[in-house]
Amino acid sequence: MVGALRIVIGVVSLLLLLGGLAVLAFGGVPGLSGLWLMVLGGAGLVAVAFERTRYRSEAHERSWDSVGGAGVDEGPIDPRFRSTDERFVDPTTRRRLRVWSDASTGERRYRLDE
Repeated sequence: MVGALRIVIGVVSLLLLLGGLAVLAFGGVPGLSGLWLMVLGGAGLVAVAFERTRYRSEAHERSWDSVGGAGVDEGPIDPRFRSTDERFVDPTTRRRLRVWSDASTGERRYRLDE
């Protein structure tokens, strides 16, 4: 569902961007309407690109792993991270995860809740 919504927003944003270029190129509407369409379309495309990896750990953000799941960290956890009371079920993998947080940076890590 989220993937389909992302595609729809991307397509609409691309059409807005191209429509704005066409308005500027052919001068059909006076004023800044073509520029406004380009800004809206560009913002939509940027939002779709950045939202795709928004809720992943830093380690998974730098990897080329496929998007999906909460980016669960495995192995020993860095001592600067402390367990929080926050738990959730990852909608992609259906696994129960616990949130670990570094209070000094706000960085969060997700680990299986055992």
